[in-house]
Formats: sequence, C-alpha cells, structure tokens
Amino acid sequence: MRGVRTAIAAALLLCSAAVSAHRFHAGITDIAFNARTGNTEVVHTYMAHDVEALLANLYGRQFDLTDPDDQDVLRKYVEGRFSILGQDQARLPLRWVGVNADAERVTVFQEIEQTPLWKTAAIRDSVLVDFIPEQVNTVNLNEGNAVRTLTFDRNHNEQPTR
Repeated sequence: MRGVRTAIAAALLLCSAAVSAHRFHAGITDIAFNARTGNTEVVHTYMAHDVEALLANLYGRQFDLTDPDDQDVLRKYVEGRFSILGQDQARLPLRWVGVNADAERVTVFQEIEQTPLWKTAAIRDSVLVDFIPEQVNTVNLNEGNAVRTLTFDRNHNEQPTR
C-alpha cells in the first residue's frame, strides 16, 4: 500500500510540474527614442514563471515584485546582465524607472536620459540566459520608421546596433 501511495504522489508531482513548466523561454525588449522627452526608453518583458524561478533559485525564497526590496533584487540582476554601450564602448547610464508584474509577465522599464538611439553602438543582453540555457532574448530597436530586431542567446550576448 505504501508503494502505491508513493507512486501516486510521484505521478501527481510530475503532472503538476509539467503543467506549470513551459518549453519556450523568451524575453522581449523594445527600445525607442522618445522625441518629446529626449530619452531612449527601454521596456523588457519576461515570463513571470522564469523570473520567479530564477530569483527563488538564487536566493532560496519566494519574491513579491510589488515589494520595493524585492524589486531592488531584480533591478540589480537585470542591470548586471543588460547594458547599452555608447560609441566609445562605455556603458550608457540606464536609469531604472520601475517594474510591473502579474501572473503571466514581468515588465521592466528603463531609460537613457537625453540620449538618442543613434548614439548607441552595441547591446549586451544575457538576462535569464545564465539560468535557462534555452533562453532567447529579442531586442527590437525602433528608430522612427524602421525597426531592427536583434536576437540574443547563450552564444550571442553582444551585438552592434548599427
């Protein structure tokens, strides 16, 4: 009887893991210059399940991304793995604007103040790639009438913007 209970418990655990897991790990970042403010705006969107699993794995606890202290942990992680380089190859100062999280997605807002997109030379993006080897991050550069798309993965974490 004990063996049957153990087998049933294991089967239920596997089924629940399969339901909550997903096979597609992706992030999308939209970068655009706002002529009204003079700032380049950066909006990252990640699957909430992936961000939650990453933070739980790194810190051994659950995170509440409505809590400012937990948002700060995410901010430090993203800032360490996403950067925009200027023409001199130095990191441009990305200002953290905020984060919005729901059951499906985590959206991070950043901006580079008083810097048009044409002053950028390269982007580095390895967000979640260090945790999920299959992670693919897509960056859309919106330069007015033209949108360029860059793809980042574990083998390509830096690409030129021009």
